[in-house]
Amino acid sequence: MRRYIAVSLHVKMFKSDFFTPVIMIFIILFSLISFGGVYLYKKIAIKFGIVANPNYRTLHELPVPRGGGVIFALLFTFSILALWGVDELSDQIFYMFGVGGFIATLFGFIDDVKNIRARIKLIVQLLLSGWVVYWLYISNLLLLNWAPIFIIIPACLFFMVWMMNAYNFMDGVDGMAASGAIFLSLTLALVLFLTNSSVELMTIFIFIAVTVGGFIVFNWPPATIFMGDAGSVFLGYIFGSLLLFTVFNNDISIWSWLTVFGYFFADTTVTQITRIILVKKWYLAHRSHAYQNLARITDSHLKVTRGVVLYNLVWSLPLAIWSALQPEMGMVTTILSISPALVVAYKYGPVFSSS
Repeated sequence: MRRYIAVSLHVKMFKSDFFTPVIMIFIILFSLISFGGVYLYKKIAIKFGIVANPNYRTLHELPVPRGGGVIFALLFTFSILALWGVDELSDQIFYMFGVGGFIATLFGFIDDVKNIRARIKLIVQLLLSGWVVYWLYISNLLLLNWAPIFIIIPACLFFMVWMMNAYNFMDGVDGMAASGAIFLSLTLALVLFLTNSSVELMTIFIFIAVTVGGFIVFNWPPATIFMGDAGSVFLGYIFGSLLLFTVFNNDISIWSWLTVFGYFFADTTVTQITRIILVKKWYLAHRSHAYQNLARITDSHLKVTRGVVLYNLVWSLPLAIWSALQPEMGMVTTILSISPALVVAYKYGPVFSSS
């Protein structure tokens, strides 16, 4: 009964703090602009030849417009600017997620159009990672009792580069990366709500879901547009920086993050480790992720994307709620969320490809 009263009071406080007229107008406006923007961008991409042509890595048979992620990424960064301009967001949030997100989007879109060399990509990714570390450092969020700063900083840089590449790896099947972004954002917003945490951060997550929501209408299988690096690098940067910020600031536990990222974490990690063991040039582009092999086995992007969405909603979501309500069970929820995906990733990942 006490818990029910506490939750009811929290809901009332949340409504008064979050559902302000300014926020609600922004949500409705940006969802509509996202949908219309992607529709127009498709025509522009076709006209200027910004398309993904089929090759040995892809799972589509016809040219498809790419770079569509630039629409939801720019809308998100503009929403951060707009909310910062009306004093709804702090300077730190604006510079880390707004400015950093814009640079990540611009870099990704240039790569979609010009195909930047791998070495240049790594340099830019390190610079973006350094931007995040800088803002964490000046906010004193990297001063931890359990690890020295000279270990924390390189670890954060490595993690950010890994996140930007990992999210790109998961953009190989129609609707996979976009539906994942919506699920991650709304679930993490729910975690913040259940733990009575930052309304400011809830705003960030909800705006990610809102802007990506207009894009997924066109990216759902069979996709008529791809997000490209403009979208995947942006999402990798945003989720990576949000993870570091919320964990170091004690807003969301690392266990809740890993629980929510269950399938994505398992597939990318198992695939990369297995390739290092089995493949001599493991760092080259490939299509040996479990979800990619399953798409070929079933001859369907839709079945695979639906399967991952179902896994997230039926399995990972309840576990994420559990981890929020009982933080001491976080390690348990993480293991439970990741374990089934680890089995699938190992069985149908690079091991399956090599056989």
